[in-house]
Amino acid sequence: MPNISSTAELKSAIELLEVDHAIKGQLLKEQFYVTYESLKPINVLRRTLKELTSSQYLVNNIPGAIMGLVSGYLSKKLITGGSGNIFRKLLGSILQFGVTNAVAKNSEVIKSTGLTLLQRYLQKKVINSKNRIG
Repeated sequence: MPNISSTAELKSAIELLEVDHAIKGQLLKEQFYVTYESLKPINVLRRTLKELTSSQYLVNNIPGAIMGLVSGYLSKKLITGGSGNIFRKLLGSILQFGVTNAVAKNSEVIKSTGLTLLQRYLQKKVINSKNRIG
């Protein structure tokens, strides 16, 4: 800013600074409101769900992940049952972790193997029913 030598220049500079201050204050208020709205829990949840559903990788891997979680949980229940034994609970948790990871990582292989076995079973059932009828 150049040197101010008169009262009129000083008043003019003060007015410019006040206008600048008012504009920056308004921009700050607007930015605060935008930030406040974006941090509301419902908006965070909406944004997260939108990101999850738009990610093709996650959408393709959700069935495998669910399959892994369910099989891990069932394997833990088979080992621990209703036992209060801490060793069995620890073993069940380790088994659950391992089974969950293994199934989630190999879900495509497990699905295709399961479908193949199901098709073979159904074909044998059809052949056996034809033999009984004929």
